[in-house]
This record gives sequence, C-alpha cells and structure tokens, in this order.
Amino acid sequence: MRGTGRRAMMRRWSWLFLGPVVAAFIIGFIWPFIQGIWLSFCKFNIISDAKFDGIGNYLKAFKDQSFMHAFWYTALFAVTSLVLINVLAFTVAYLLTQGIRGSNIFRTVFFMPNLIGGIVLGYIWSMIFDGILSHWGTSILLETRYGFWGLIILMLWQQVGYMMIIYIAGLQAVPEDMLESAKIDGASRMQTLFKVTIPNVMPSITICVFLSLTNGFKLFDQNLALNGGGQPFIQNADGSVVKTTEMLALNIYSTFYGTNSASRGTAQAKAVIFFILVAGLGLAQLAFTRKKEVQQ
Repeated sequence: MRGTGRRAMMRRWSWLFLGPVVAAFIIGFIWPFIQGIWLSFCKFNIISDAKFDGIGNYLKAFKDQSFMHAFWYTALFAVTSLVLINVLAFTVAYLLTQGIRGSNIFRTVFFMPNLIGGIVLGYIWSMIFDGILSHWGTSILLETRYGFWGLIILMLWQQVGYMMIIYIAGLQAVPEDMLESAKIDGASRMQTLFKVTIPNVMPSITICVFLSLTNGFKLFDQNLALNGGGQPFIQNADGSVVKTTEMLALNIYSTFYGTNSASRGTAQAKAVIFFILVAGLGLAQLAFTRKKEVQQ
C-alpha cells in the first residue's frame, strides 16, 4: 500500500518536474520550428514584416544554381565520408578488441580529436593544408579537389574515434559462445567476422551510419573555417555566386545573411527542404539497417 501511495503521489506531482522541460522544449524548438515553416512561405526582412508569398520561395530555391550545386556536392561528400568513416572506425575498433597491448591508450588517442570544436579543427587543418600545398604554389582555398578531400580528411580525423567507441561497445557485446562455436566448426577468421561478428554488431552499425550520414549533410562549421565554401565560379542573376566547395548548410547561411535581404524567405525555404531531406534520409536508413539486425 505504501508503494502504491508513493507512485500515486509521484504521478500527481510529475507535472511540477515535467512542466518546465516541456515548456522549454515548446518555446525553444516547437514554436521556432513552426514559425520557420511559416516564414518559408513569406517575404520578409525581419519577422514582424513577413508577408505571405505562397510557394515562390521554394521555386526560387530549386532554381538557384548555388543550392543545387551545394546539394550534389553535399550528397557526394556525405556518401564518401560515410563509407570511409565507418570502414576505418570498424577496422580500428576490431583491432583494438583483439587484446593488443596499450589498447586503452590507443582508444584515448583516437577519441581525442572529437573533443575539439569544428571551427578550431577547420582553421588548424586549413593551415596544415596550406603549408603543404604552398610548395606547389596553390592553396586549399583555390583548388576544388583539395577542398573536397581536405574536408574528408578533417571529418575522418574528427569522427573516426567517436564511431570507434560505439563499434567497440558492439564488438564487446558479441556472445562469446557464438564465436567459440564458429571456431569449433572450423570457420576462418574472415568467415567468423562476416558471418558472426558483423551481423551481431548491426545495432552499432545502424547508429554509426545514421550519425555519419546526418553529420555529413549537416556539416557547416568545418566547411566555413576550412575554405569558406571555396572560390566563386558562377554568378547568378540576383548577384549571388556558386562556390566550388560550398555545402548545403553553408549555402543556406550565405543566402540568409547575404547582401540581398530579400532572399531571406528563399533561405528559409532552403532550410525546410534541408530538414526534410536529412530527416527523410535518416529515417529511411534507420528502417533499412534495423531490418539487418540480429535478434539475440
């Protein structure tokens, strides 16, 4: 009876603890999100003077060459970084769970770059790349191919250690009896890896692929700090430019805070399209990889 009364009291006063959290979530996320969707259908310089304009902003967004270039550039970057990050992270995690000496030190060293902010990383690697490329008389700001692979290297250096920790947790959760059974049955190390280990690590793969995919599409601060989107190579009729290595998040930022204040509605429409794209891809990937998970 005492336990029942305690639970009833907790339910009665739960609103006192949940109320501030729910209110903060509504004020800080739900309301701005709804307002952002509304503004994507408006022309405005500031929120108070917003005027409804229908789907004009969305039409302008899809006609914007810089936005479409940023979309395909970001898609290529996201796919490339997703594959490389997860292959390298899984390989490192697999090696560090084989009982090698000093594995804890290696884990710490690989994880440490993830603790550094993206802006700082961008400037650090910009100086490193420019120091190397200066011998050939060029800069990462000038060469598109160097800008792309510079971003890839930066993301690998920052993200591999974080994903490695998740993979290590998954590898350590693989049932020992399954590994022993495979060994008794004469399975080779590669057969055990692909037939036993990887299927049991699918929950970790699901998480890491989701994080890699969304992080690749949402990349902003590293892109801004490393090369600022690269060099302009096309100028649109409205005065905006298409930059060689500009990604989606940076393109939206540049559109909103550009010299043409009338394009803020277009930038808001781009942001809504960006949200739908990332959310849709993330949910589709989660649904696909979860089907591959082994039920233990």
